[in-house]
Amino acid sequence: MGLIQLYCGDGKGKTTSSLGLSIRAAGAGLKVLYVQFLKNGDSGEFNIIKDIKNITPLHTKEKFTFYFKMTDKEKIEARKAYTDLLTEAITISKDFDMVVLDECIGAYNLEIFDKKILLDFLKLENHPEIILTGRDPDDEIIRLCDYISKVKKIKHPFDNGINARKGIEF
Repeated sequence: MGLIQLYCGDGKGKTTSSLGLSIRAAGAGLKVLYVQFLKNGDSGEFNIIKDIKNITPLHTKEKFTFYFKMTDKEKIEARKAYTDLLTEAITISKDFDMVVLDECIGAYNLEIFDKKILLDFLKLENHPEIILTGRDPDDEIIRLCDYISKVKKIKHPFDNGINARKGIEF
């Protein structure tokens, strides 16, 4: 049985940490499923991990904007797409040693999928190593985790009006 790890907080580095762990696991011969929520599959990390042996990337086929910019109709479409994504990841998880659910906590908090689906997966007695990332995990998620690392922002260029830069923040 695998353990559950959580990288959370308001600082930069949650996804980067999960990627580093994925590369370590893949290099040791473990099979990794890397699932992205709230991202559209064209970020720098996704462009490269698809070529790494033992890492299987998974994301929605649909591309969505930021949740707060979505219309009600788009939110319904996103909920279906992300519910399908989570369900697919859980269904095939038995074929992997590690499952990374990147930005899963944000999707969970927005209720962009049924929270019960994720909680039931985390409560299974026999699951692969599970890595969760995102901000503001609730008490139930925290209770279920074996490792929790908090990334705290001390200073960030965005606070001074500098937008995310390709290859650095995405």
